[in-house]
Amino acid sequence: MNNMKNLKYVMLFFLSLTLMVSCEEENYEFGEITSPSNLQVSAEIVGLDAENPYGDGTGIVNFTATADNAITFKYSKVGSQVLAPLGVASLDFTTQGVHTYTVTVVAIGTAGNSTSKTIDVEVFADYSPPADLTEMLYGDGSKTWRVKAETAGHLGVGPADAVTPDWWAAPPFDKVGLGVYDDRIVFNSDGTVNYITNDTAFGQSGPMDQDFGTPWTANPGGEYESYPLPNFDDTWTLTAPGGQETLSFGDKGYLGFYVGGNHSYQILERSATEMMLKIIGGDTNAWFVILTSEEEAGDDYALVWADEFDTNGAPDPANWTYDLGTGASGWGNQELQNYTDNAENVIIEDGFLKITAKATGNGGYTSARIKSEGLQEFTYGKVEIRAKLPSAQGTWPALWMLGANNATVGWPACGEMDIMEQVGWDKSRTLGTFHWFDNGTNANASYGESLDVADTATEFHIYGIEWNEASIKITVDDVPVVTLTNNPDFPFNADFFFIMNVAMGGTLGGDIDPAFTEDTMEVDYIRVYQ
Repeated sequence: MNNMKNLKYVMLFFLSLTLMVSCEEENYEFGEITSPSNLQVSAEIVGLDAENPYGDGTGIVNFTATADNAITFKYSKVGSQVLAPLGVASLDFTTQGVHTYTVTVVAIGTAGNSTSKTIDVEVFADYSPPADLTEMLYGDGSKTWRVKAETAGHLGVGPADAVTPDWWAAPPFDKVGLGVYDDRIVFNSDGTVNYITNDTAFGQSGPMDQDFGTPWTANPGGEYESYPLPNFDDTWTLTAPGGQETLSFGDKGYLGFYVGGNHSYQILERSATEMMLKIIGGDTNAWFVILTSEEEAGDDYALVWADEFDTNGAPDPANWTYDLGTGASGWGNQELQNYTDNAENVIIEDGFLKITAKATGNGGYTSARIKSEGLQEFTYGKVEIRAKLPSAQGTWPALWMLGANNATVGWPACGEMDIMEQVGWDKSRTLGTFHWFDNGTNANASYGESLDVADTATEFHIYGIEWNEASIKITVDDVPVVTLTNNPDFPFNADFFFIMNVAMGGTLGGDIDPAFTEDTMEVDYIRVYQ
Protein backbone atom coordinates (compact mmCIF):
# COMPACT_ATOMS: atom_id res chain seq x y z
CA MET A 1 0.00 0.00 0.00
CA ASN A 2 1.41 3.34 -0.83
CA ASN A 3 0.07 5.44 1.97
CA MET A 4 -0.76 4.33 5.70
CA LYS A 5 1.83 7.69 4.88
CA ASN A 6 0.07 6.60 2.58
CA LEU A 7 0.55 3.33 5.00
CA LYS A 8 3.87 3.57 2.57
CA TYR A 9 4.26 -0.01 1.63
CA VAL A 10 2.77 -2.23 -1.08
CA MET A 11 -0.09 -4.58 -0.22
CA LEU A 12 -2.42 -6.67 -2.35
CA PHE A 13 -5.98 -5.38 -2.63
CA PHE A 14 -8.42 -8.10 -1.73
CA LEU A 15 -11.33 -9.17 -3.92
CA SER A 16 -10.09 -7.24 -6.93
CA LEU A 17 -12.11 -7.78 -10.13
CA THR A 18 -10.61 -6.48 -13.38
CA LEU A 19 -12.64 -6.05 -16.54
CA MET A 20 -10.51 -6.42 -19.66
CA VAL A 21 -12.11 -4.71 -22.67
CA SER A 22 -10.65 -4.57 -26.19
CA CYS A 23 -10.83 -1.18 -27.82
CA GLU A 24 -11.54 -2.84 -31.16
CA GLU A 25 -14.80 -4.48 -30.07
CA GLU A 26 -18.15 -2.73 -30.23
CA ASN A 27 -20.33 -5.28 -28.38
CA TYR A 28 -19.73 -6.29 -24.79
CA GLU A 29 -21.08 -9.28 -22.89
CA PHE A 30 -21.03 -9.20 -19.11
CA GLY A 31 -22.26 -12.74 -18.58
CA GLU A 32 -25.24 -14.05 -16.67
CA ILE A 33 -25.86 -12.79 -13.16
CA THR A 34 -26.42 -15.88 -11.03
CA SER A 35 -27.28 -16.17 -7.36
CA PRO A 36 -25.08 -18.45 -5.22
CA SER A 37 -26.44 -21.94 -4.78
CA ASN A 38 -25.66 -25.19 -2.97
CA LEU A 39 -24.61 -23.33 0.20
CA GLN A 40 -23.00 -25.77 2.64
CA VAL A 41 -21.88 -24.82 6.16
CA SER A 42 -19.92 -26.86 8.70
CA ALA A 43 -18.98 -26.00 12.27
CA GLU A 44 -16.16 -27.38 14.40
CA ILE A 45 -16.33 -26.63 18.14
CA VAL A 46 -12.80 -26.24 19.47
CA GLY A 47 -11.91 -28.96 21.98
CA LEU A 48 -15.00 -31.07 21.38
CA ASP A 49 -14.49 -34.73 22.30
CA ALA A 50 -16.20 -37.49 24.26
CA GLU A 51 -15.35 -35.86 27.58
CA ASN A 52 -16.13 -32.32 26.37
CA PRO A 53 -19.29 -32.58 24.21
CA TYR A 54 -19.64 -28.78 24.00
CA GLY A 55 -15.97 -27.88 23.60
CA ASP A 56 -13.06 -27.09 25.88
CA GLY A 57 -14.55 -23.96 27.41
CA THR A 58 -12.86 -21.46 25.13
CA GLY A 59 -16.16 -20.84 23.32
CA ILE A 60 -14.46 -20.87 19.91
CA VAL A 61 -16.18 -22.39 16.87
CA ASN A 62 -14.49 -22.70 13.46
CA PHE A 63 -16.88 -22.40 10.51
CA THR A 64 -16.40 -23.32 6.85
CA ALA A 65 -18.85 -22.34 4.12
CA THR A 66 -18.88 -23.23 0.41
CA ALA A 67 -21.30 -22.33 -2.37
CA ASP A 68 -21.44 -22.30 -6.14
CA ASN A 69 -21.08 -18.84 -7.76
CA ALA A 70 -20.18 -17.12 -4.48
CA ILE A 71 -17.72 -14.23 -4.32
CA THR A 72 -17.61 -13.84 -0.53
CA PHE A 73 -19.38 -14.92 2.65
CA LYS A 74 -20.70 -13.12 5.71
CA TYR A 75 -21.28 -14.65 9.15
CA SER A 76 -23.72 -13.02 11.55
CA LYS A 77 -24.46 -13.75 15.20
CA VAL A 78 -26.12 -11.60 17.81
CA GLY A 79 -24.08 -8.42 18.13
CA SER A 80 -21.50 -9.00 15.41
CA GLN A 81 -20.84 -9.71 11.74
CA VAL A 82 -17.74 -11.07 10.04
CA LEU A 83 -16.88 -10.91 6.33
CA ALA A 84 -15.05 -14.06 5.18
CA PRO A 85 -13.87 -13.93 1.55
CA LEU A 86 -12.69 -17.55 1.65
CA GLY A 87 -15.68 -18.82 3.60
CA VAL A 88 -13.62 -19.62 6.70
CA ALA A 89 -14.22 -17.84 10.01
CA SER A 90 -13.67 -18.37 13.74
CA LEU A 91 -16.35 -17.01 16.06
CA ASP A 92 -16.17 -16.85 19.83
CA PHE A 93 -19.12 -17.24 22.18
CA THR A 94 -18.45 -15.92 25.66
CA THR A 95 -21.59 -16.26 27.78
CA GLN A 96 -20.64 -18.44 30.74
CA GLY A 97 -21.99 -21.98 30.63
CA VAL A 98 -23.54 -24.07 27.84
CA HIS A 99 -25.72 -22.16 25.41
CA THR A 100 -27.16 -22.60 21.93
CA TYR A 101 -26.38 -19.88 19.43
CA THR A 102 -27.80 -19.26 15.97
CA VAL A 103 -25.40 -18.21 13.24
CA THR A 104 -26.55 -16.93 9.85
CA VAL A 105 -24.24 -17.49 6.90
CA VAL A 106 -24.75 -15.44 3.73
CA ALA A 107 -23.14 -16.38 0.41
CA ILE A 108 -22.82 -13.24 -1.74
CA GLY A 109 -22.52 -13.39 -5.52
CA THR A 110 -22.42 -10.96 -8.44
CA ALA A 111 -24.55 -7.82 -8.34
CA GLY A 112 -25.09 -8.42 -4.62
CA ASN A 113 -27.31 -11.49 -5.10
CA SER A 114 -27.16 -13.73 -2.06
CA THR A 115 -28.26 -16.97 -0.48
CA SER A 116 -28.36 -17.57 3.26
CA LYS A 117 -28.49 -20.44 5.71
CA THR A 118 -28.65 -20.69 9.50
CA ILE A 119 -26.87 -23.14 11.73
CA ASP A 120 -27.20 -23.70 15.48
CA VAL A 121 -24.20 -24.50 17.66
CA GLU A 122 -24.26 -25.52 21.32
CA VAL A 123 -21.09 -24.28 22.99
CA PHE A 124 -19.54 -24.26 26.46
CA ALA A 125 -17.72 -21.10 27.59
CA ASP A 126 -15.75 -21.09 30.82
CA TYR A 127 -13.16 -18.36 31.11
CA SER A 128 -12.46 -15.96 33.92
CA PRO A 129 -9.78 -13.38 33.02
CA PRO A 130 -6.99 -12.91 35.56
CA ALA A 131 -7.25 -9.96 37.91
CA ASP A 132 -4.15 -8.24 36.54
CA LEU A 133 -5.69 -8.27 33.03
CA THR A 134 -8.96 -6.66 34.10
CA GLU A 135 -7.05 -4.21 36.30
CA MET A 136 -4.98 -3.22 33.26
CA LEU A 137 -8.01 -2.91 31.00
CA TYR A 138 -10.50 -0.97 33.11
CA GLY A 139 -9.09 -0.57 36.64
CA ASP A 140 -11.66 0.45 39.24
CA GLY A 141 -14.42 0.93 36.67
CA SER A 142 -13.18 2.45 33.42
CA LYS A 143 -9.93 3.38 31.76
CA THR A 144 -9.13 5.46 28.67
CA TRP A 145 -6.70 4.19 26.02
CA ARG A 146 -5.10 5.68 22.91
CA VAL A 147 -2.78 4.65 20.09
CA LYS A 148 0.78 5.16 21.33
CA ALA A 149 1.75 7.42 18.42
CA GLU A 150 5.12 8.41 19.84
CA THR A 151 6.60 4.91 19.66
CA ALA A 152 7.89 3.09 16.57
CA GLY A 153 5.64 0.26 15.43
CA HIS A 154 2.45 1.65 16.98
CA LEU A 155 0.73 0.53 13.76
CA GLY A 156 1.98 -2.22 11.49
CA VAL A 157 1.23 -5.18 9.26
CA GLY A 158 2.65 -8.63 8.54
CA PRO A 159 1.62 -12.11 7.40
CA ALA A 160 -1.21 -13.82 9.26
CA ASP A 161 1.09 -16.00 11.37
CA ALA A 162 3.42 -13.14 12.39
CA VAL A 163 3.77 -11.90 15.95
CA THR A 164 5.53 -8.67 14.91
CA PRO A 165 4.80 -6.27 12.02
CA ASP A 166 7.29 -7.89 9.62
CA TRP A 167 6.17 -6.02 6.49
CA TRP A 168 5.78 -2.48 7.77
CA ALA A 169 5.92 -0.70 11.14
CA ALA A 170 4.89 2.94 11.52
CA PRO A 171 7.55 5.44 12.58
CA PRO A 172 6.53 7.75 15.43
CA PHE A 173 3.62 10.04 14.51
CA ASP A 174 3.51 8.65 10.97
CA LYS A 175 -0.25 9.24 10.59
CA VAL A 176 -0.61 12.77 11.90
CA GLY A 177 -3.79 14.43 10.63
CA LEU A 178 -5.50 11.25 9.37
CA GLY A 179 -7.97 10.72 12.22
CA VAL A 180 -5.91 8.31 14.36
CA TYR A 181 -4.12 10.05 17.18
CA ASP A 182 -7.04 12.04 18.57
CA ASP A 183 -9.08 8.86 19.16
CA ARG A 184 -9.74 7.55 22.67
CA ILE A 185 -11.13 4.11 23.63
CA VAL A 186 -12.80 3.81 27.03
CA PHE A 187 -13.15 0.28 28.45
CA ASN A 188 -15.79 -0.11 31.16
CA SER A 189 -16.16 -2.87 33.73
CA ASP A 190 -19.73 -3.64 32.60
CA GLY A 191 -18.47 -4.97 29.25
CA THR A 192 -19.14 -1.82 27.24
CA VAL A 193 -16.63 0.29 25.34
CA ASN A 194 -16.94 3.93 24.24
CA TYR A 195 -15.19 5.04 21.06
CA ILE A 196 -14.33 8.74 21.14
CA THR A 197 -13.41 9.42 17.51
CA ASN A 198 -13.54 13.24 17.53
CA ASP A 199 -15.62 12.73 14.38
CA THR A 200 -12.81 11.30 12.21
CA ALA A 201 -11.35 7.84 11.64
CA PHE A 202 -8.74 6.08 9.51
CA GLY A 203 -8.98 2.69 7.82
CA GLN A 204 -9.29 0.52 4.73
CA SER A 205 -12.07 1.64 2.39
CA GLY A 206 -13.52 -1.86 1.79
CA PRO A 207 -14.20 -2.79 5.43
CA MET A 208 -15.36 0.75 6.23
CA ASP A 209 -17.83 0.68 3.34
CA GLN A 210 -19.06 -2.70 4.58
CA ASP A 211 -19.38 -1.82 8.26
CA PHE A 212 -20.02 1.94 8.35
CA GLY A 213 -21.66 2.49 4.96
CA THR A 214 -20.67 6.10 4.23
CA PRO A 215 -18.84 6.51 0.87
CA TRP A 216 -15.71 8.64 1.14
CA THR A 217 -12.71 9.51 -1.03
CA ALA A 218 -9.98 6.88 -0.80
CA ASN A 219 -6.28 7.68 -1.05
CA PRO A 220 -4.11 5.82 -3.62
CA GLY A 221 -3.60 3.03 -1.09
CA GLY A 222 -7.33 2.33 -0.82
CA GLU A 223 -7.64 3.96 2.62
CA TYR A 224 -10.07 6.49 4.04
CA GLU A 225 -8.25 9.36 5.78
CA SER A 226 -10.18 11.50 8.29
CA TYR A 227 -13.31 9.48 7.53
CA PRO A 228 -16.41 11.10 9.11
CA LEU A 229 -17.30 8.85 12.04
CA PRO A 230 -19.20 10.05 15.12
CA ASN A 231 -18.51 8.66 18.57
CA PHE A 232 -20.11 5.25 19.11
CA ASP A 233 -20.42 2.47 21.68
CA ASP A 234 -19.82 -1.27 21.49
CA THR A 235 -19.31 -4.28 23.76
CA TRP A 236 -16.16 -6.24 24.59
CA THR A 237 -15.30 -9.67 25.99
CA LEU A 238 -12.10 -11.40 27.10
CA THR A 239 -11.30 -15.00 26.16
CA ALA A 240 -8.15 -17.13 25.96
CA PRO A 241 -8.44 -19.67 23.10
CA GLY A 242 -5.45 -21.99 23.24
CA GLY A 243 -4.14 -19.92 26.14
CA GLN A 244 -3.89 -16.77 23.99
CA GLU A 245 -5.53 -13.79 25.73
CA THR A 246 -7.93 -12.23 23.26
CA LEU A 247 -10.01 -9.05 23.32
CA SER A 248 -13.14 -9.34 21.15
CA PHE A 249 -15.66 -6.67 20.18
CA GLY A 250 -19.32 -7.26 19.55
CA ASP A 251 -19.63 -5.15 16.43
CA LYS A 252 -16.86 -2.91 15.07
CA GLY A 253 -13.54 -3.35 16.87
CA TYR A 254 -11.87 -0.09 15.77
CA LEU A 255 -8.45 0.52 17.34
CA GLY A 256 -6.73 3.26 15.34
CA PHE A 257 -6.80 1.73 11.85
CA TYR A 258 -9.95 -0.08 10.72
CA VAL A 259 -9.39 -3.38 8.88
CA GLY A 260 -12.64 -5.26 9.52
CA GLY A 261 -12.04 -8.96 10.04
CA ASN A 262 -13.43 -10.85 13.02
CA HIS A 263 -13.08 -7.91 15.45
CA SER A 264 -10.95 -10.04 17.81
CA TYR A 265 -7.51 -8.84 18.90
CA GLN A 266 -4.89 -11.13 20.38
CA ILE A 267 -3.08 -9.48 23.30
CA LEU A 268 0.52 -10.27 22.38
CA GLU A 269 2.20 -8.22 25.09
CA ARG A 270 0.89 -6.20 28.01
CA SER A 271 1.97 -4.21 31.04
CA ALA A 272 0.03 -2.11 33.52
CA THR A 273 -0.29 0.77 31.03
CA GLU A 274 0.41 -0.66 27.57
CA MET A 275 -0.64 -3.52 25.30
CA MET A 276 0.35 -4.73 21.83
CA LEU A 277 -2.55 -6.23 19.88
CA LYS A 278 -2.93 -8.24 16.67
CA ILE A 279 -6.01 -8.71 14.50
CA ILE A 280 -6.54 -10.65 11.27
CA GLY A 281 -8.13 -8.11 8.94
CA GLY A 282 -10.61 -8.69 6.17
CA ASP A 283 -7.62 -8.93 3.81
CA THR A 284 -6.35 -11.98 5.82
CA ASN A 285 -3.20 -10.07 6.90
CA ALA A 286 -2.11 -9.52 10.50
CA TRP A 287 -2.49 -5.91 11.65
CA PHE A 288 -0.84 -4.62 14.80
CA VAL A 289 -1.47 -1.72 17.16
CA ILE A 290 0.12 -0.54 20.40
CA LEU A 291 -2.25 1.11 22.89
CA THR A 292 -1.37 2.97 26.07
CA SER A 293 -3.48 4.24 28.96
CA GLU A 294 -0.94 7.00 29.63
CA GLU A 295 -2.26 10.17 28.08
CA GLU A 296 1.07 11.90 27.58
CA ALA A 297 3.89 10.47 25.48
CA GLY A 298 6.77 9.00 27.40
CA ASP A 299 9.17 11.80 26.47
CA ASP A 300 6.66 14.52 27.45
CA TYR A 301 6.68 15.98 23.93
CA ALA A 302 3.46 16.85 22.10
CA LEU A 303 3.14 17.57 18.40
CA VAL A 304 2.63 21.33 17.92
CA TRP A 305 3.12 21.72 14.16
CA ALA A 306 3.74 19.54 11.13
CA ASP A 307 3.71 19.66 7.36
CA GLU A 308 3.07 16.18 5.93
CA PHE A 309 3.29 17.42 2.30
CA ASP A 310 0.11 15.51 1.40
CA THR A 311 -1.50 18.06 -0.94
CA ASN A 312 -0.15 18.10 -4.50
CA GLY A 313 1.03 21.41 -5.92
CA ALA A 314 3.03 24.29 -4.50
CA PRO A 315 4.10 24.23 -0.82
CA ASP A 316 1.42 25.48 1.59
CA PRO A 317 1.68 29.29 1.69
CA ALA A 318 0.62 29.19 5.35
CA ASN A 319 3.89 27.40 6.08
CA TRP A 320 6.39 28.35 3.38
CA THR A 321 7.72 31.25 1.37
CA TYR A 322 10.75 31.44 -0.95
CA ASP A 323 14.22 32.86 -1.27
CA LEU A 324 14.64 33.84 -4.92
CA GLY A 325 17.53 34.82 -7.14
CA THR A 326 21.20 34.03 -7.73
CA GLY A 327 24.26 34.11 -5.49
CA ALA A 328 24.37 37.82 -6.12
CA SER A 329 21.20 38.05 -4.00
CA GLY A 330 23.24 37.29 -0.94
CA TRP A 331 23.60 33.52 -0.64
CA GLY A 332 27.38 33.75 -0.60
CA ASN A 333 29.48 30.57 -0.40
CA GLN A 334 30.29 30.85 -4.15
CA GLU A 335 27.08 28.97 -5.00
CA LEU A 336 26.09 28.75 -8.67
CA GLN A 337 22.31 28.16 -8.66
CA ASN A 338 19.43 30.53 -9.31
CA TYR A 339 16.63 29.92 -6.82
CA THR A 340 13.09 29.97 -8.28
CA ASP A 341 9.56 29.16 -7.17
CA ASN A 342 8.86 27.26 -10.40
CA ALA A 343 7.14 23.87 -10.18
CA GLU A 344 10.06 22.26 -12.01
CA ASN A 345 12.25 23.21 -9.03
CA VAL A 346 9.83 22.85 -6.10
CA ILE A 347 6.58 20.90 -5.95
CA ILE A 348 4.61 18.52 -3.74
CA GLU A 349 3.80 15.25 -5.48
CA ASP A 350 2.51 11.92 -4.14
CA GLY A 351 3.05 12.87 -0.51
CA PHE A 352 6.56 14.33 -0.86
CA LEU A 353 8.08 17.78 -1.12
CA LYS A 354 10.50 17.64 -4.04
CA ILE A 355 13.26 20.25 -4.45
CA THR A 356 15.01 19.68 -7.77
CA ALA A 357 18.23 21.25 -8.99
CA LYS A 358 18.48 21.41 -12.80
CA ALA A 359 21.10 22.30 -15.37
CA THR A 360 19.84 25.03 -17.70
CA GLY A 361 21.87 23.87 -20.69
CA ASN A 362 23.87 27.09 -20.91
CA GLY A 363 26.21 26.45 -17.99
CA GLY A 364 23.77 27.58 -15.29
CA TYR A 365 21.61 25.86 -12.72
CA THR A 366 18.19 26.41 -11.14
CA SER A 367 16.96 25.11 -7.79
CA ALA A 368 14.70 26.13 -4.89
CA ARG A 369 15.02 27.33 -1.31
CA ILE A 370 11.86 27.45 0.82
CA LYS A 371 11.63 28.90 4.31
CA SER A 372 9.07 29.26 7.11
CA GLU A 373 10.25 32.78 8.06
CA GLY A 374 7.41 34.85 9.52
CA LEU A 375 5.05 31.87 9.28
CA GLN A 376 6.25 28.99 11.44
CA GLU A 377 8.86 29.92 14.04
CA PHE A 378 9.74 28.13 17.29
CA THR A 379 11.84 28.38 20.43
CA TYR A 380 13.02 25.00 21.76
CA GLY A 381 11.51 21.61 21.04
CA LYS A 382 12.18 18.47 19.06
CA VAL A 383 12.19 18.50 15.25
CA GLU A 384 12.07 15.53 12.88
CA ILE A 385 12.51 15.81 9.10
CA ARG A 386 12.26 12.59 7.07
CA ALA A 387 14.15 13.03 3.81
CA LYS A 388 16.03 11.38 0.96
CA LEU A 389 18.97 13.30 -0.47
CA PRO A 390 20.32 13.86 -4.01
CA SER A 391 23.25 11.71 -5.14
CA ALA A 392 24.87 13.82 -7.87
CA GLN A 393 28.36 15.25 -7.41
CA GLY A 394 28.22 18.98 -6.76
CA THR A 395 24.79 19.04 -5.07
CA TRP A 396 24.66 20.62 -1.63
CA PRO A 397 21.38 19.77 0.15
CA ALA A 398 20.54 21.36 3.49
CA LEU A 399 17.81 21.21 6.16
CA TRP A 400 18.50 24.01 8.61
CA MET A 401 17.27 26.76 10.93
CA LEU A 402 18.02 30.45 11.15
CA GLY A 403 17.27 32.93 13.94
CA ALA A 404 14.02 34.84 13.31
CA ASN A 405 15.83 38.14 14.03
CA ASN A 406 18.10 37.59 11.02
CA ALA A 407 16.61 40.58 9.17
CA THR A 408 17.58 42.96 11.99
CA VAL A 409 20.83 41.61 13.46
CA GLY A 410 22.20 39.73 10.46
CA TRP A 411 24.21 36.52 10.24
CA PRO A 412 25.82 34.99 12.27
CA ALA A 413 24.53 37.05 15.20
CA CYS A 414 21.06 35.59 14.63
CA GLY A 415 22.42 32.04 15.00
CA GLU A 416 22.24 29.09 12.61
CA MET A 417 21.54 25.39 13.30
CA ASP A 418 22.27 23.02 10.41
CA ILE A 419 20.23 19.88 11.09
CA MET A 420 21.58 18.28 7.92
CA GLU A 421 24.08 19.35 5.29
CA GLN A 422 25.90 17.17 2.81
CA VAL A 423 28.96 18.06 0.78
CA GLY A 424 28.97 17.58 -2.95
CA TRP A 425 31.87 15.14 -3.07
CA ASP A 426 30.98 12.68 -0.28
CA LYS A 427 27.42 11.37 -0.25
CA SER A 428 28.10 8.83 2.50
CA ARG A 429 28.25 11.41 5.32
CA THR A 430 26.03 14.12 6.73
CA LEU A 431 27.05 17.16 8.76
CA GLY A 432 25.48 18.81 11.81
CA THR A 433 26.76 22.30 12.57
CA PHE A 434 26.07 25.39 14.71
CA HIS A 435 27.09 28.94 13.77
CA TRP A 436 26.95 32.09 15.93
CA PHE A 437 28.86 35.26 16.77
CA ASP A 438 31.07 34.87 19.83
CA ASN A 439 31.02 38.12 21.81
CA GLY A 440 33.94 36.95 23.93
CA THR A 441 36.33 36.70 20.98
CA ASN A 442 34.42 39.20 18.83
CA ALA A 443 34.50 36.70 15.97
CA ASN A 444 32.34 34.25 14.07
CA ALA A 445 32.15 30.83 15.76
CA SER A 446 31.19 27.36 14.52
CA TYR A 447 30.95 23.89 16.01
CA GLY A 448 29.98 20.73 14.17
CA GLU A 449 30.54 17.02 13.58
CA SER A 450 29.69 14.49 10.85
CA LEU A 451 28.20 11.00 10.76
CA ASP A 452 28.56 8.13 8.27
CA VAL A 453 25.18 7.45 6.62
CA ALA A 454 25.84 5.32 3.57
CA ASP A 455 22.44 5.21 1.82
CA THR A 456 21.20 8.80 2.04
CA ALA A 457 20.30 8.92 -1.67
CA THR A 458 18.41 5.61 -1.78
CA GLU A 459 16.70 5.50 1.63
CA PHE A 460 14.77 7.99 3.75
CA HIS A 461 16.30 8.95 7.09
CA ILE A 462 14.99 11.07 9.94
CA TYR A 463 17.15 14.14 10.49
CA GLY A 464 16.41 15.61 13.89
CA ILE A 465 17.29 18.18 16.49
CA GLU A 466 16.40 18.24 20.18
CA TRP A 467 16.78 21.74 21.56
CA ASN A 468 16.35 23.31 24.97
CA GLU A 469 17.99 25.95 27.15
CA ALA A 470 20.63 23.49 28.37
CA SER A 471 21.72 21.66 25.21
CA ILE A 472 21.09 21.15 21.48
CA LYS A 473 21.52 17.69 19.94
CA ILE A 474 21.47 16.93 16.20
CA THR A 475 20.69 13.33 15.19
CA VAL A 476 20.15 10.99 12.23
CA ASP A 477 17.64 8.22 12.97
CA ASP A 478 18.12 9.04 16.69
CA VAL A 479 21.89 8.52 16.41
CA PRO A 480 23.70 11.61 17.77
CA VAL A 481 25.79 13.63 15.31
CA VAL A 482 26.77 16.58 17.50
CA THR A 483 25.67 18.11 20.81
CA LEU A 484 26.21 21.74 21.80
CA THR A 485 25.97 22.91 25.40
CA ASN A 486 23.64 25.91 25.25
CA ASN A 487 23.98 28.99 27.44
CA PRO A 488 22.20 32.37 27.82
CA ASP A 489 24.92 34.17 25.82
CA PHE A 490 24.22 32.11 22.70
CA PRO A 491 21.54 33.20 20.20
CA PHE A 492 19.86 29.76 20.48
CA ASN A 493 17.25 30.85 23.01
CA ALA A 494 14.77 32.62 20.76
CA ASP A 495 12.56 31.89 17.76
CA PHE A 496 14.08 30.16 14.72
CA PHE A 497 12.56 29.35 11.32
CA PHE A 498 13.22 26.47 8.89
CA ILE A 499 14.99 26.47 5.51
CA MET A 500 15.16 23.62 2.99
CA ASN A 501 17.22 23.91 -0.17
CA VAL A 502 19.56 22.27 -2.67
CA ALA A 503 22.51 24.48 -3.64
CA MET A 504 24.92 23.79 -6.50
CA GLY A 505 28.69 24.03 -6.19
CA GLY A 506 30.16 26.51 -3.77
CA THR A 507 32.27 25.86 -0.71
CA LEU A 508 30.46 22.66 0.30
CA GLY A 509 29.08 21.65 -3.10
CA GLY A 510 32.49 21.64 -4.77
CA ASP A 511 32.99 20.65 -8.40
CA ILE A 512 29.80 19.76 -10.25
CA ASP A 513 29.65 16.65 -12.42
CA PRO A 514 30.01 17.90 -16.04
CA ALA A 515 27.25 15.45 -17.06
CA PHE A 516 24.80 16.75 -14.42
CA THR A 517 21.25 17.28 -15.65
CA GLU A 518 19.09 17.23 -12.50
CA ASP A 519 18.72 15.69 -9.04
CA THR A 520 16.14 15.91 -6.26
CA MET A 521 15.86 16.07 -2.49
CA GLU A 522 12.58 14.51 -1.29
CA VAL A 523 11.07 15.41 2.07
CA ASP A 524 8.36 13.18 3.52
CA TYR A 525 7.44 15.38 6.47
CA ILE A 526 8.62 17.93 9.03
CA ARG A 527 7.28 17.73 12.61
CA VAL A 528 7.82 19.93 15.63
CA TYR A 529 7.19 18.73 19.20
CA GLN A 530 7.34 20.75 22.38
